[in-house]
Amino acid sequence: MNKFYNLEIAGLKRELPLFKVADNLYIAAFIMFGDVEVTKACAEALLKKAPEYDIIVTAECKSLPLVYEMARQRGDSNYIVCRKAPKVYMKDIITTDVNSITTKKLQSLCIGENEINAIKDKKVLIVDDVISTGESLEAIEYLVNKAGGNIVGRMAVLAEGDAADRDDLIFLEPLPLFNEDGSIK
Repeated sequence: MNKFYNLEIAGLKRELPLFKVADNLYIAAFIMFGDVEVTKACAEALLKKAPEYDIIVTAECKSLPLVYEMARQRGDSNYIVCRKAPKVYMKDIITTDVNSITTKKLQSLCIGENEINAIKDKKVLIVDDVISTGESLEAIEYLVNKAGGNIVGRMAVLAEGDAADRDDLIFLEPLPLFNEDGSIK
């Protein structure tokens, strides 16, 4: 079995390890944590493709370095993180559940009054590192819509599997799914 997938993204080459997520379904793990070079390059490339927006919204946690870097490069003073659990300092919380392909259990995402106020009546750009099934994206969309935001774009570094065929996503590269033997599905 080929245990890695070679990816070129934003002019950089990376070797992604393959991991089993279901019977005869493997994914190539794209982890930006700790890879400053990839984070900076992908943020710059995404900003070149981004529609006009007021604020970026993302889910906690793998896309946080990316969203921070996008905000920093653009000179934004804020971005919104949909948290995995309510925090004691959050008021008037909106919550939704999400099933992610890389998480083995049901998760929650939530935002509070401060995030709601920052999103309300704003042009919102949703950003993630990888969009696969779209479950996380739908959860974020639910929260943004409940907060009164106007979604102007959905972006990711990679669109995995069928997500690459969606016409509502802006992404840098497609990422295939894999069979048990390492071949592309």
